[in-house]
Amino acid sequence: MSSIQEDGRARRRAVTGIKDSLRDLRAQLSLLNHRVSTRLGLRDVDLDCLELVQKQGPLTPSALARLAGLHPATLTGVLDRLQRAGWITRSRDPDGPDRRAVLVHAAKDRAADVYALYAGMNTAMDDLLAGYSDGELALLADFLERTTRAGRVATEDLTAD
Repeated sequence: MSSIQEDGRARRRAVTGIKDSLRDLRAQLSLLNHRVSTRLGLRDVDLDCLELVQKQGPLTPSALARLAGLHPATLTGVLDRLQRAGWITRSRDPDGPDRRAVLVHAAKDRAADVYALYAGMNTAMDDLLAGYSDGELALLADFLERTTRAGRVATEDLTAD
């Protein structure tokens, strides 16, 4: 077997290993998020929407529904639960097309409740990343950004069907 063929096989094994690791990571993060949502008394979808509002908000309900991939009627139930539990507020959208337009805001005083449950993971990540050089961190950040973008495109492709 030539060294070119051996290199090709080694590369395919490495690529397969990375894809397998990403699937394992997705599953582990899903389990972590499920535990966090359970501790907070939320459904998994509620936590997903709350995180979107915390990161990208304030958002209109229709924008949040698009980002979360939810039907607007489903999102209404999610927002009602989050508001009743004090995780979000809704306010009139001053730039909205009419008086009924609203914006969804994350309750700032509740963010620490969420972050506290991720403290163990954040500490573990800080410890893990401390062993990488600045160049390696830049490479990892680029890989993760590109992977996120690829996932977004794949999701949009499935949504378009």
